Amino acid sequence: MNLTNVLAVSGLPGLYELASNRPNGLLVTPIEGGKSKFCSSRKHQFTPLETVAIYTWSDTAELKTVFRSMTKKIVEAPLPDPKSSKDVLNSYFEQILPEFDRERVYPNDIKKVIKWYVALEAQGYLSESDEEE
Repeated sequence: MNLTNVLAVSGLPGLYELASNRPNGLLVTPIEGGKSKFCSSRKHQFTPLETVAIYTWSDTAELKTVFRSMTKKIVEAPLPDPKSSKDVLNSYFEQILPEFDRERVYPNDIKKVIKWYVALEAQGYLSESDEEE
């Protein structure tokens, strides 16, 4: 699972891979492929997926851990539609990460995690390498 250089960029849909640094922003490429584009640091905020975590009762769980759990439990807990109701999303996340903090993890956060998982899985970012296992 390689989330290095994968970014969420505020104001832009989807996920991006870091292509290059510039003094006043970043050059990013959509993970689905396509042309690179410059994103100014004055207009956008950049969130590396390596730094994203989900609140749990005791601390936080890294996004990699959540994605691994989603992959392992894909048969018994298939992915819900991101447009599903709050109750459906919460019950799905309870199966994936039973200790998630229901007060600090909102349905929109769960929707975003599901959308990211689908996009990353489609592009092969979530395949485990022998070193990581």
